Amino acid sequence: MKLIKVAAAVLNQTPLDWEGNRARIVAAIADARDRGVRVLCLPELCITGYGCEDAFHSPSTHRTAGEVLGEIVPETRDLIVSLGLPLWHAGSLFNAACLVVDRQVVGFVAKQNLANEGIHYEPRWFRAWPKGTRTEIRWNGRSYPVGDLVFDCGGVVLGFEICEDAWVGDRPGTELARRHVDILLNPSASHFAFGKHEIRKRFVLEGSRAFHLSYVYANLVGNEAGRAIYDGDAMIATDGRLLAVGPRFSMADYHLTAAVVDIDFTRMNRARSGGFRIGVDEANGSRVATDFAFPEIALEKNQPEPVAWEAGPFRKEEEFARAVSLGLFDYLRKSRSRGFVVSMSGGADSATVATLCGLLVRLAVDELGWQGFTKKLAYIDGLSDRQQASELVRQLLTCVYQATRNSSSITYEAARGVAEALGAEFYRFDVDGLVQQYTDVVAQAIGRPLDWQQDDVALQNIQARVRSPSVWMLANLRGALLLSTSNRSEAAVGYATMDGDTSGGLSPIAGIDKAFLRHWLRWMEQHGPHGLGPLPALRLINQQQPTAELRPPSAGQTDEADLMPYEVLDVIERAAIRDKLAPREALRRLEAEPWDYSREDLLVWIERFFRLWCRNQWKRERYAPSFHLDDENLDPKTWCRFPILSGGFERELAELRREVV
Repeated sequence: MKLIKVAAAVLNQTPLDWEGNRARIVAAIADARDRGVRVLCLPELCITGYGCEDAFHSPSTHRTAGEVLGEIVPETRDLIVSLGLPLWHAGSLFNAACLVVDRQVVGFVAKQNLANEGIHYEPRWFRAWPKGTRTEIRWNGRSYPVGDLVFDCGGVVLGFEICEDAWVGDRPGTELARRHVDILLNPSASHFAFGKHEIRKRFVLEGSRAFHLSYVYANLVGNEAGRAIYDGDAMIATDGRLLAVGPRFSMADYHLTAAVVDIDFTRMNRARSGGFRIGVDEANGSRVATDFAFPEIALEKNQPEPVAWEAGPFRKEEEFARAVSLGLFDYLRKSRSRGFVVSMSGGADSATVATLCGLLVRLAVDELGWQGFTKKLAYIDGLSDRQQASELVRQLLTCVYQATRNSSSITYEAARGVAEALGAEFYRFDVDGLVQQYTDVVAQAIGRPLDWQQDDVALQNIQARVRSPSVWMLANLRGALLLSTSNRSEAAVGYATMDGDTSGGLSPIAGIDKAFLRHWLRWMEQHGPHGLGPLPALRLINQQQPTAELRPPSAGQTDEADLMPYEVLDVIERAAIRDKLAPREALRRLEAEPWDYSREDLLVWIERFFRLWCRNQWKRERYAPSFHLDDENLDPKTWCRFPILSGGFERELAELRREVV
């Protein structure tokens, strides 16, 4: 047996945070050495951060990345380490991994397949490296090989698939296996989305099985640049067997996942595979050889133990709670905000946002401990590792209920109950006088009183807008981050008041549909995240029908009466926006659902959706940044582009009406 201890390190990096990124890389390297690791894979573009956007176009970015690489290289004693950085060569920029062997750079491998869908726009900055080519590059005064390379380190052959390389049909691993690769490293920056863990696990396992080698997958973790959340998810597999899996959604600076692999075992299995074609010609110089002594080690028991909540029945609910909590925590500390402010309406959306802020504290303290948590927020005056969880929540979360004459005691009690159960600071503002002042000013100017028959939308919107300045002021006074509470279903149809309930610096649930949020709140009331338990105070929230409470109580206003049932809205949205179906096709999709709505109702709702979607693109353009959580996001800056001005599907809707008649 030839046993080697390998590891994948997930890192919580920040774009262009040169000192911080370097410190976390060096800490992970030192930890790996202390644990007897000899091959360490770090995430994609870990030196610069993955989300540098157009800063990649700046010569100083790749120049500084090279300088930081030179500062890290001396820290790699007795280790083989892969380090990700942008590499300038031949008038183009490449997404590269540098292999360092015991304090010596031995070469660079460039990514062959660039991510160019969804939230990824790598071809905007990088060029794909041509398969099968290699050349030389000057770095730090010397020439080094760069390109489609494999590395023979003391008789053990290493190769690379860099993130997207493993997601394509013609993945580089197929050719690398023919070139006798023993260990395949995959440095990645793979953003979180519901269910994505299983996809990653499949290509790691299948790559290790089909190529007969050991596969080491290392991802980013945390909210790196504002929108994308990375869940970590380090994995190590050998010949189709999963040896180790790292925790997801860690709030630590880094986490190391290690395992012992048997090189002789995978080599023999490859030799036994009759259908496996082996290449023997490396005359083009694509194999880089260097000395490295692997010490003899004892066989360790590798047993991946799934986290309890991963194996439970509520994986999506748990993923949502942990992903958004992690996203909020990193956004808070990386923006150096001193807490959160939430305008509480007593409804589902604001209750969700406040609850997630409360979960943030409990999950972070559970993992990091009091001292580790407060250390990460050391810039906030008054935080102490001697505080109780409820005291920390109170210092970091402020909830405000802003009442008008149309507000009810039920929503007030619901908002207050949730805030108090979380331990948040809670205020009630009476803004009815301000609403009336604005109404009177306009009425006097136009020479007539405003009434609900003629001025319904304007009278609703002024209430939502009046709530914005005071809650912004409170956030400013505290140096806190104001969180918008709009959800994706509302964003799709513009059921929100710009500069009112959309006010905020971050919109954490704008990527999630209303139906799931209501389901998640019921789960939180009855179950809650593993190890934390339920929040019974949500009962009053869950008992109510969603309502904006902007019309007089006698109107009996509800969201679904204004729009349509949320279950219908979500099906239309997925059909029209995610699946790009025309109105007639969306109708057929609706008619296939097992519900009792009439065809006439479905027709009205489809037409209403398409008209509201087109009319309100300008609102979606103005939403505060939101988290990307699935492939149904409506964020026009990163996922779902649509013209602000359009023909409004007039022809398609006319065809729909003719078909129904």
